Formats: sequence, C-alpha cells, structure tokens
Amino acid sequence: MMGRPPREPVGPDVWSTCRALIPAGSVFAFLAEHREVLFPEAMFADMYPSSDGRPSVPPGELACAVVLQTLHGLSDIETVQEMRCDLRWKAACGLGLHDMAFHSSLLAYFRRRLARSRRPDRIFDAVREVVAATGVLKGRHRRALDSAVLDDAVATQDTVTQLIAAVRRVIREVPGADTVAAACCRAHDYADPGKPKIAWNDEQARSMLVDALVTDALRLLGHLPEQNLGPKAADAVGILALVAGQDVEPADGSDGTDGRWRIARRTAPDRVVSTVDPEARHIHKTRSHHQDGFKAHLAIEPETGLITAVTLRPAGGSEHHEATVAPELLAEETSLLQILADSAYSSADLRARLTAAGHRLFIKPGPLKTAVPGGFTLDDFRIDTAAGTVTCPAGHTTDLTAPAGQHQQRKAVFTAEQCTGCPLRSRCSTAKSGRIVTLRPHHDQQAAARHQAATDPDWQATYRRWRPPVERVIAWLVARGNRRLPCHGSINGERWIHHRAAALNLRRLINLGLDHRHGTWTIIPNTS
Repeated sequence: MMGRPPREPVGPDVWSTCRALIPAGSVFAFLAEHREVLFPEAMFADMYPSSDGRPSVPPGELACAVVLQTLHGLSDIETVQEMRCDLRWKAACGLGLHDMAFHSSLLAYFRRRLARSRRPDRIFDAVREVVAATGVLKGRHRRALDSAVLDDAVATQDTVTQLIAAVRRVIREVPGADTVAAACCRAHDYADPGKPKIAWNDEQARSMLVDALVTDALRLLGHLPEQNLGPKAADAVGILALVAGQDVEPADGSDGTDGRWRIARRTAPDRVVSTVDPEARHIHKTRSHHQDGFKAHLAIEPETGLITAVTLRPAGGSEHHEATVAPELLAEETSLLQILADSAYSSADLRARLTAAGHRLFIKPGPLKTAVPGGFTLDDFRIDTAAGTVTCPAGHTTDLTAPAGQHQQRKAVFTAEQCTGCPLRSRCSTAKSGRIVTLRPHHDQQAAARHQAATDPDWQATYRRWRPPVERVIAWLVARGNRRLPCHGSINGERWIHHRAAALNLRRLINLGLDHRHGTWTIIPNTS
C-alpha cells in the first residue's frame, strides 16, 4: 500500500523553521520547495496497486532520497544517516526535525520496485519532462556522444579463484551437485572459499593445481544428474562451464583429449573477470590504462551540459561498442543535429547511418595504421573507386578487385615486379613480394571525413569549441567516488546510471535558474 506524507511532521517542520540555514539555489532547497511537484504521488501509483496492507514510506520521499544519494555518491546506510542528522536532507525530503527517517533496506526495496515496474527510469524521465517544459533545449541542435568506463563493484578474480568460486556455486545451487562433488572432486576442499595452500612461486605447482581444478570442474559438469534447472542453478552451471574453458588450454604435448590443462598464454575475448558479477568485462582504455567493469554511454547537449540520453553496458564486446550503442542514444531525437564525438564513434557504418539521416557530423576520424612505423598510410595512395584504380606514392597504378560499391571490401594488389627496387619500399611494406591495399566499406566517406578533419578550419574550430564541455560532464558523472559502480550487473547499473544522470541534470537545471511559477517549469537566468 502506498504511503502518504503525514499531516504533521515529526517535530518542527525543518523547511519552515530553518529555511535560512539551507543554502539557497541548492538541490536541497529546490526539493524542499518543489518536491511534490517534481515527484507527485500519482507518478508512483502503479508501483503500489494494492490498497491493503501496511502503508509504505511515501514514494516521493524515497525518490528524493535516491536523487540525493546518487548525487553525493553515498551508500544506503550513509543516506539514511544524512536524513537523520542533516537539516538539508530533512528539508529536501520533507521530514520533521525529530524524524528518524526509515531503515536503509527500504532504499533497496524501492529501487527493486522501480526496476520491476513498467517505467523503471521514471525518475530520469520526470527530470527530462522538466527539461522539455522549460524549453531550455529549444533551438539547440548539437548532441555530443561520449562514454566513461566505470569500475565494477567487485574485485577481479584470477583463474584459480574463479574456478573454485564457480564450483562452490554449482554445489550450492544445483540439487545433487554436493554428492557428485564429494565423489569426483579432489583438487580442493570446496567447503573452503580460500585458495589452496601451495608454493605459488613454483610454476609446476601452479600448473598442476590448474590442471586438477579444471578436471574437477569437467567431472562435476559431466556427472550432474539429469534434471530441469531453475534460473540460479542454470546460471551456476553456465558460469562454471565458461570459466573452466576461458583461461585454459591443453598442456604441452596434449591434444586436448587426455584431460591435461594449463593456464592459456592468451586472453580470451569477452573474458569474464568475476563470478560474482559475470557481466563485468576487461577493457583497455589506452595501451597502459586498463579497467574491469562497465561502460556508461551518454548523449549530451554541450552548451547546457544536460544529459539527453544514457545507458550502461558491459565494457567489452562489439555489441557494446560506442559506435553500436550510439543510434540508441539518438533514437528519440526528432530534429537534424550536429553530432560531435571522438574517434571511438568513427565507424563507417555509423557515419553512413547518421549521414543518411541528415545529421552533420563532427566525429573525429580514427587514426590510420601503417605497415611500417612512420611509413605511408592509406591516404598516401591515390584511390579512385569510380574508376577502380589505386596509385601508390611511387606512381605505380593497379586495379581494384570486385565491382564498385560502397558496401563491399575491395583490394588492390601491387606485384613484386612493381615493388622490387622501388626507392620508397622501406616506407611502404615489409612483405617479401608486393603490397596489398585493402579498402573497407564506405571508403570514400571515411576518406572525405579524414580530409575534412585535417583541412577544414571551421570543422576543427567547432570540434575544439565543444569538446571541453563534454569532458566536463563526464567529470561530473564520475565525481564524488562515482567512478566505481555501487551495484552488480548491467540491470542494476542501468537504473543507477539513470538516477545519477537525473540528479546531475536537476542540479544543472537549478544552476541555470530552474523555477516553478504559475504551474509551469521555467528557467529564470541569474542576472546578478
């Protein structure tokens, strides 16, 4: 049953008696004054369909707590502590001076209700409706796309830890697995969550342990009783099968059929880094900087600093790449835009799609690779896709294979006869024979984008003008300890990132002069 605010607060009303102590223009003062308009009771009615039972904490109060919690990067316990002890929080949430708030577990319960409802992102949508009502984005036709890697809430696990944790989970979740493990598994006492005691500096001992753990995992999977598994049991079996294979390979001298294994001398694509949060992924932001976790994708109006769309995805995998997610961020845009983005969004498919939609692109092209360090790039060749010819820097010309077409990969083969003795060979290729030049789909469009970015001063000025505001919004997103997600999994993370974006947007609107007058949201710029 949905709760409603009490007719009389518990103790003196904080906003009425202590208004002068609440910083004017803050999110606290704004929520204290406009809380019921921003989060009206009807907004949450579908989450409490029954009129029976004990009344809940008023959802408007919980919504305010969630906004302030994500804005300040606090845990549930810390949030409730602030509501009990801080006059600003009491005023914002409508509490009386002597109100002890609620138990911290109610915040988790409220978020679960939101996640399971028909509109799980209604808090973000409510702030977005305020943005639309103010008209602050009217006439602003720029959208910047960017992403930020957020650390996972759990520690990355090594191969041994993952195997032990996955076996323990199967034993715990799958009926009959404990009996199978007792009969088949010998590498470790799986009642102990810790690592086995071996000489970890001994490579042979480590190899023998990995071999034994993988053997245990395969025996356990192979001898589980035939039965229909529930969601938790099925997930446990799937994770064990995954971690038993992702980090190992047949040992030296093994063909993979004799059951001898070692840690693989490579990293598996889309590798699971933790059995506690199987959706977290490993990502290299640069050659020297890598993280484990998820990636927040944002669409930003750079002049106002407002986030117009946001989503959270695992950090790795082509289906979660920036260029793949970008159309989703722009799906609700109805006008032609200037799209600003860095080279992560420079894929040919995305350029073609956005260009076909009529948008003007300020997307930084990705760097071209060279066959020889410091040597020639693709743009050093004269390429005529209409005529089907390619001319190398030395003046040799050859034909493109395959019929003309923007959607086909084509090749130009320079023969050994053309390349042997060429004075530019050392800057062109290390191949013993000739060189193959590969043209990917939409080559002309990509080449034109690279030329424009390198030579058009207006393009360069626009990109430089709006890039810093985008970086500032990303800095806001990860500030106050929010570089690390406070929850597990992409579903919970998706709700958190929407709440974080809602809180940041609300704070930004307030700084721009947000007010509610005569039943309408409006922006009144501060002229002082």
